[in-house]
Parts: sequence; C-alpha cells; structure tokens
Amino acid sequence: MTFRNGLASLLRPEDSVLVLIDHQPYQLANVNSHEPQMVINNTVGLAKAAKAFGVPTILTSVLAARGGLLFPQITDVFPEHEVIDRTFINTWEDRAVVDVVKATGRKQLVIAGLWTEVCVAMPTIQALGEGWDVTVITDACGAVSTEAHQVAIQRMIAAGANMMTWLALAAEWQRDWAREESAARLTEVIAQHAGGSGIAYLWEQQLLNTPVPKNAA
Repeated sequence: MTFRNGLASLLRPEDSVLVLIDHQPYQLANVNSHEPQMVINNTVGLAKAAKAFGVPTILTSVLAARGGLLFPQITDVFPEHEVIDRTFINTWEDRAVVDVVKATGRKQLVIAGLWTEVCVAMPTIQALGEGWDVTVITDACGAVSTEAHQVAIQRMIAAGANMMTWLALAAEWQRDWAREESAARLTEVIAQHAGGSGIAYLWEQQLLNTPVPKNAA
C-alpha cells in the first residue's frame, strides 16, 4: 500500500474538483447512518466552501423525474450550474460527468453523495483505478444503515481512497489564515454551518464589539 503522507498529499483548492452525487429526496428518505438534517447541513457547508475557494463543482442526479431534484439548498449555492441527470448508478460510467470533470484539468477528485455504499463507492473505486487522487467527504454522505456506511468506507480505503469531513477539508484548503480573502469567505461558511464552532465565532465577535464598561466613580 502507498501511504498518503507529506505536504504534497494535502488537498489544495487550485488542484481540487468537487462532485456532488444524488443528494435527492428518494435517497435521503432511507438514510439511516446519519441524522438527515445533518447530512443536508454538511453538504451545503461543503458546497459553500467549494464556492468560497473557487473549486469547480459538478452537480449530478440519477433519474430525477422519479427520485426528485437535488436539494434546493445545494442548487441555490450554484444557481448557474446545470445538474447532470444520469441513468447510470455509477457516476463514473457517465461520460457527460467524467468529461466535465476532466475538462477542469484537476486530479484531486473530491466526492460526496447518497448513498455511501452505492453511488459514492462505485465511482470512487473506478476513479482510483484510473489514477485519480480521490477524497470522500464522509459526513456529506449517508447510507441505508450505519453498517452500510462503515463497510463502504472500509472498502474505499482498501481501494486507496482518502477520507475526510467537510470542515477538515475546508481547513486544509485554507491552510493559512493569512490568506485573508478566502479566510473571510470561509469564516462566513463556518458561522452558518459548523454548529458550535460557528456559534462560538459569532460570540467572539459579539465580545470583541462590546464596549468595556466604565468603572463606576
């Protein structure tokens, strides 16, 4: 096995491309590995982080006429994006999706979707075999059971995939808080979607903007 380590193995926004797969009502209805609202929150946080860093993002659904449209919280982040609707369960067998990904010229492929064990595992394993550097954002995925999610992750790790959560990915893209332009955009995403960390940041801003009371005479 080739170990993923060293500075060059960390993800960079200029080398990353994000593919969001099948975040649709039908799939969400049978997600039992995660709390469904958390999956939505994390996926939108991931989408907004990608937009903040200028990471090309491909949106794709499967049989949307039957399974439902992608969550509007995601498409609202990218109102100008066309959603590629497929018949293939395995996204990586759909030439329309793969051609758009390849056109970005990037090789750090970031994937999240529903379900982990089906629509995420298959393209991840195929892309790895074709030489892509693949990272799966586990908390923006969901499966029909906790076991299904965990087994899928084990299977993808065995195939050579990298696993991360959305906030860890965003931090890795940022890397240095001196990158002020992206730092400001990322901070807004954290405030909206990072739970306690976002609330703590807003509290910090409140305290910093609260005048110190004058001592009574």
